[in-house]
Amino acid sequence: MIRLNDVHKVFKQGPSEITALAGISLQIPKGEFAVIMGPSGSGKSTLLHLIGGLDRPTQGDIVVDGKVISQMGDDEVTLFRRAGIGFIFQFFNLLPTLTAMENVALPLILDGRAEEQARSRPEALLERVGLSNRRNHLPEELSGGEIQRLAIARALVFNPPILLADEPTGNLDSKSGGSILELIREINRQEGCTVVMVTHEREAAACGDRVIHLKDGMIEEGSS
Repeated sequence: MIRLNDVHKVFKQGPSEITALAGISLQIPKGEFAVIMGPSGSGKSTLLHLIGGLDRPTQGDIVVDGKVISQMGDDEVTLFRRAGIGFIFQFFNLLPTLTAMENVALPLILDGRAEEQARSRPEALLERVGLSNRRNHLPEELSGGEIQRLAIARALVFNPPILLADEPTGNLDSKSGGSILELIREINRQEGCTVVMVTHEREAAACGDRVIHLKDGMIEEGSS
């Protein structure tokens, strides 16, 4: 369960203040595939970053899996985020000098996992996303769709109960984007993880169980 209670986010820009979120109250049940839509500047990515503990609200509480992450210290929220949330970004955020296998294994190595697990888990995930035959390739040697599949494998490395996706098809052609959406939906159904996805594409939004529309930092009235 993800719960937001009257969440506000204000950014300071010199002497001015910019309100990104203006009182969001929202519940996302465990296992739901929720989609967040809205025009540019509506607060979509800000909301996702707050749910993922990448930023903190100016006001309000965010409860994820029974824990009030908006009140956690920096070290505590980092540990929670590492094990409890998988991130899929529009620009992939992979290390270009590491192979596909090494990119997926790196979080496990940094977490001090045993060598066997740091090898077997990435191998299983690369097979899961259809990249087992590309395990020794660098990101620049992969297609856009393959790179995003690799990013999904990395996001799943700790088997997180929550998967956050920020415009996961934004840099892909329609065919590659469609296959990525099918993969995310399949993971949601088979693994039972909660998915929150930001998108501006109506075709992508159709994959979700529910669409939440934002405008000017607020949930639009009548949003499903």
